[in-house]
Amino acid sequence: MSGQPPILTVTLNPALDLSTATGQVRPDQKLRCDKPAIEPGGGGINISRAIKIIGGQSTAMVALGGATGTRLYDMLKASGLSLVRLTAPGETRQSLAVTDRDTGSQYRFVMPGPEWHMTHIATALATITETAMAGGWVVMSGSNPPGMAAGFEQMLTVRLKDGRARLMVDAAGEALQALAGSSSPVDVLRMDTHEAEALCGRPLPLRSDTAQFATDLVRNGAAHTVIVARGADGSVAATSDGAWHAAVAPVDVVSTVGAGDSFVAGFVLAMARDWPVSEALALGTAAASSAVMKPAAELCDADDVRHFYSQRAVTKL
Repeated sequence: MSGQPPILTVTLNPALDLSTATGQVRPDQKLRCDKPAIEPGGGGINISRAIKIIGGQSTAMVALGGATGTRLYDMLKASGLSLVRLTAPGETRQSLAVTDRDTGSQYRFVMPGPEWHMTHIATALATITETAMAGGWVVMSGSNPPGMAAGFEQMLTVRLKDGRARLMVDAAGEALQALAGSSSPVDVLRMDTHEAEALCGRPLPLRSDTAQFATDLVRNGAAHTVIVARGADGSVAATSDGAWHAAVAPVDVVSTVGAGDSFVAGFVLAMARDWPVSEALALGTAAASSAVMKPAAELCDADDVRHFYSQRAVTKL
């Protein structure tokens, strides 16, 4: 898309995702599995893939190491993504998802990535800062690698200030807690309801509860825009100008895997196009609605996203 400001997605702890199925998951037996599906995994990777599907452009910065990292890099290049390769301090991890055909339950085994040290963290900070372009966006998503203490995103916020680029973070756990208490606000901070409730220490049953929580985070300086995903009840976004709710499309849910990354892709692409936050919320929700209709390894579909966006339901709260 001509004229779109650059979007840089960052994945510091990617994985080669293998998914398969077996008749029944039982202990102490050899379980004969189907031929595995192999996909690149990691929040930033998925966001770049979804941006491409929707019709936008981005560059994916990915930390890779060892033979698994080379295989993952080759897969990403073959998919047509623009890539910047960081050297990870060890072998890129793998993850395994096994579906029990008898019950339909899925068992997900997630391995740790290689441990990072201060030199690797400093290199990543410098490379992201150098690659980010004025007027563009940087998106941090996915787990941080072992050895990286909470606070990396705050350091990046300081590096990107003064107009170098705007920063969107999809955070959880310690990283989210650190961002919520930071005095250097990120541009956009996203979380789900479980993370929001853990952060504030109370249930958020109503949209108005979520909107007030998100507004408080904005007022306290955590971010300029705070988004909370409410699952089947859509998403809420708050800024200093108000709060909005976007409803999800009425679809049959096949898998929620990839919905969050598809949402971020739609939202940041709309923001890069200089859309209002309410419309960016609508495009992100349309992408998430499309993604939940697909099996776990798949992201959103361009035609679905256009259709759901045309039927958008956004309410000022």
